[in-house]
Amino acid sequence: MDDATKVIATNRKARHDYEISDRLEAGLVLQGTEVKSLREGKVNLKEAYCRVEGGEVFLVGANISPYRFGTFANHDPVRRRKLLLNRTEIVKLEKATQQKGYTLVPLSIYFKNGRAKLEVGVGRGKKLFDKRAAIADRENKRSLKRLEKSIARRGTD
Repeated sequence: MDDATKVIATNRKARHDYEISDRLEAGLVLQGTEVKSLREGKVNLKEAYCRVEGGEVFLVGANISPYRFGTFANHDPVRRRKLLLNRTEIVKLEKATQQKGYTLVPLSIYFKNGRAKLEVGVGRGKKLFDKRAAIADRENKRSLKRLEKSIARRGTD
C-alpha cells in the first residue's frame, strides 16, 4: 500500500485461521454514518466473511459501530454490505469458493485516495497442527534473532 492509504482495521484472526492464497481489493457500498464511523476506526472484522450471491459479493458480519453523533438516520451496525468488483473478479472469486475448503475472508479495511476499500483474500482453513507449526516457526525465528543480537553485542564489547 502506498502513502495515500490509511489502514483502519486488520483481521489478524484471519491470518491465523486461514492460509491466504489470493488477494483482491474491493470497494464498499456504505452509508454516510458508516464512513464517519470508519474514519474514527470503529470497525470489527473478527467474525466477518464474504459471500457471493446472485452475481454480487457481500460483506457479512462486519461490525461498524453506530456513529456517536448520528441521529435517527444512523446505520445498522451488522448489515450486509455490497462489495464493488468487476464481473471477471466476481466470477474468479465464485469459482475459488466452490472448491472444497475455500472461503472469502476480509483481511483489512482502509481508505485509499478518500475511498473505503476492503482487502479480500481467498483462504483455506488451517488445521490445528498447521496453526501449531506456524506458531513454532514464529517462535524459532524470534529466538534466532535474539541469539544473533546477543552475539553481535558480545562482538562489540
